[in-house]
Amino acid sequence: MGLTNVTSIAAIQQAVREFRDARAWRQFHSPKNLSMSIAIEAAELMEHFQWLTTVEAAALPQADPAARQAIAEELADVFIYCFSLADIMELDIAEIVFDKLAKNERKYPSKREM
Repeated sequence: MGLTNVTSIAAIQQAVREFRDARAWRQFHSPKNLSMSIAIEAAELMEHFQWLTTVEAAALPQADPAARQAIAEELADVFIYCFSLADIMELDIAEIVFDKLAKNERKYPSKREM
């Protein structure tokens, strides 16, 4: 898998799907299991910042390269499970994100629009 500066959501979702399918993991990827995995990985991400002040948490990724790498890996795990859940539920990630942003825009208009 090569890295580029611009990668489409569809390309990422396809790479995640191919990784899963090459290991015959689809059988374990139910919405229940994937949603639980998202929560578990999010908790592992939060663990890096536990007990830190807001200032310390903001500085951590820049101050500690090993912590930055570990945080990036946990964040990637969250994204991978999110892409996997969207895939098996046949949800278009771009569509659901844009729809939710539009809904949030109506619910929380910017001060410029008020």
